Amino acid sequence: MKQRTRVLIALGALVLVAVVVLGVDALQRQLASGTELPAGSIPLYLDGRFVAAFVPADLEGLTKTGFTDAEEGKPQEGYLLRDVIRRRLSAGELKPGSLVTVTSSSRGKQAQVSWSEVDDPANNVLLAVSNRGTLKLVSVLPALDVRDEWVQDVDRIEVTSP
Repeated sequence: MKQRTRVLIALGALVLVAVVVLGVDALQRQLASGTELPAGSIPLYLDGRFVAAFVPADLEGLTKTGFTDAEEGKPQEGYLLRDVIRRRLSAGELKPGSLVTVTSSSRGKQAQVSWSEVDDPANNVLLAVSNRGTLKLVSVLPALDVRDEWVQDVDRIEVTSP
């Protein structure tokens, strides 16, 4: 094989690699642009797959409920997390053994509760609007019944099937 042939093959391989890299980059940008969320929206994931997003204003059609927290005796009013999730996921996607993880990346906090706990209205697992207009996860469950355990500034909800 001549030197010229080897150089042409090497150049062809480099061009092919460049085309593949640029193509993959363009595809990733296109996919990412489809999931851009408006500021303040909270994404909902099911088994790692993005399902939908909502902002606090989207919850206004839901029934408000509340409780008085035992720690400071202040009323906590909001929307049942089960109602929020059911707006975006079907009953078949929500199993009693599913886990619901609510996260606040800005505060480095998360809470994980079972779907059975979320689905029981007596547990008052709520997304309540804070004074700053963000959502916080509150509940009467032992794992979420004091302020230090609440997840404030919620920015992600994920449902994981058993």
